[in-house]
Order: sequence, then structure tokens, then C-alpha cells
Amino acid sequence: MIRIDRLRYRYRGASSPALDGVSLDIGCGGVHGLLGPNGAGKTTLISLLAGLLAPQEGGISIGGEPLAAWRAARPTAIALVPQDYAFYPMLTVAENLAFFAGAQGLSRRERQAGCAEAMAFACLDAVAGRRAGELSGGLRRRLNLAIGLTGAPEVLLLDEPTVGVDPQSRRFLLDAVKRFAAAGRTVLYTSHYMEEVEAVCSHVAIIDHGKVLAAGPLAEIRRGGAAALNLTLARPLPETLAAAWRARFPAMETADNAVEFPCFAADALAPLFAELAAAGLAVEHMAYGAPDLEQVFMQITRHSARD
Repeated sequence: MIRIDRLRYRYRGASSPALDGVSLDIGCGGVHGLLGPNGAGKTTLISLLAGLLAPQEGGISIGGEPLAAWRAARPTAIALVPQDYAFYPMLTVAENLAFFAGAQGLSRRERQAGCAEAMAFACLDAVAGRRAGELSGGLRRRLNLAIGLTGAPEVLLLDEPTVGVDPQSRRFLLDAVKRFAAAGRTVLYTSHYMEEVEAVCSHVAIIDHGKVLAAGPLAEIRRGGAAALNLTLARPLPETLAAAWRARFPAMETADNAVEFPCFAADALAPLFAELAAAGLAVEHMAYGAPDLEQVFMQITRHSARD
């Protein structure tokens, strides 16, 4: 169990803390999603878990042992795969793996085994002799992942691991994440792609403004969201009716012929359709029911825009 207890962190000169009393339990094994708008505190939390930053208040423990002591006894047990490419473009794939394995202080046998296993896991054998800077975006992401695996980590921190890749490469990376976790290891996965999180994560935590807004099994988080109504009309909503609906449903959004109600009670359906009929507006398509993760995320974070 990774236990994050009342963690606070404020960057020098910042007007507000990046993390403001974050408490979170992450079970051992499986893939755990960490979600939040830009600036929510995700990268700060990952940096603290990776040991790149030290907590200012609160603490982190793994298996009941303080993180610093746990890491000291297991120097390669936590690995961070950052969003940015973390390799040397002029070195080959094999040379990059060997370099980063050596930087972890592994023995010669451990380095050889770690590089071979990482190379095979990421299916990079065919490009082992190519310079990293010559690789496609998908292969670069796979090399980023392979470097993180050279020390055989127990906990893998993945920060936006599929940014800028094609659909085939994204599928490969998601399958690789699931294979890694299936061996009993723990993955903390951050992504802005909600469909990815739903595909690989068993648990999610949503943070914003440095606070945890929701955390738990993915199915429970989705059930906690309000039902949504989506309508496609034969023509755009008249402004008079749109104004009346916005007064009753402040979260309503419109785009061309589409109308979305992120939170909608079933007993309001009949009056709504009566008003549409009175306005002579036909409904071409309707969807109503439990929200997906993206809709829940937008409800919880209140559609906050971030730079």
C-alpha cells in the first residue's frame, strides 16, 4: 500500500500550494489513474513519489515504511517515465538502455538482464542499433518506457505516456502497461485521454487545485456521476428557448444542433420534450444514462478551463 498522508507542497514564490493536504491510498498491484486539469498538482505529486522533490508537510509511506527509507533499501524499485523524451538522441536504442541501466548502479549481470528484458518487453530488438533521434514517435515512447523498466521496478510512474503517438502505438503501450501490472506490480498513470484511463485503470483519483476531489474504484467513480442527456435536434435551438433552458439548467451546453445536459434528472424529460414539440423541433438522436469518465471528470472539476 502506498499511503499519501496530508501532503502539502508550495513552490517558492507561488501564491497557492501545488498540493494542499492531499491524502490518498494506492493499493499494491494494478493500474491507478491520476487525473486532473493542467496545474492540478499531478506532476508535483509524481515528483514527490519519484523522490525528485521532498515533502514540506505530510508524508508518503509504502508498506508502512517511510518513502525515503523504502527507496534507500530498494534504489530501483520506483521508476518514473516522464512525458518528455528522456534519452540521448545521438545514442542507439541499445546504448541508451545500457547507459541508464548503468546509471542506476546495477551490477554487470543485472544491467545485461535488465536491458534484455526491457528491450524484449517494448519490442525494440529490431531497432536496437538505430539512433534514438531517428525513431518514429511511437518507437520513442516505447524507448522511454523501456528505459524506465531496466531496473525491474515494483512501482512505475507514467506521466502522459502516449502523447503524440499513432493509434497502433497507443494500443501497444496500453497493452504493455496492462502486462506490467498483471505481474503484480503497481502503475500510477496520468493522462488527459479519458478513454485510455477507462481502458487500463482499475482505480482513479481526481485532483484539482492541489486537493483530492474523488478517489476509488473506477466503477464507483462513474456511478457517482449524475446522469447526462445529449440531444441532436433537426435544427439549432431557438435563442428564446435556449435562454429559458440555461436559466433552469446552468450546465447546459450547445453546439450547432447538439444540446448537452451534464446533470439531468429523469423527471425533467417529459416537460423538456413538451417544450421542444411546442417549438416545432424534432429530435433526431437522444442519449441518456450513466456518464462516462470524461463526463464525471467534467462534473467534478466543474468544466474548469486550464492554460
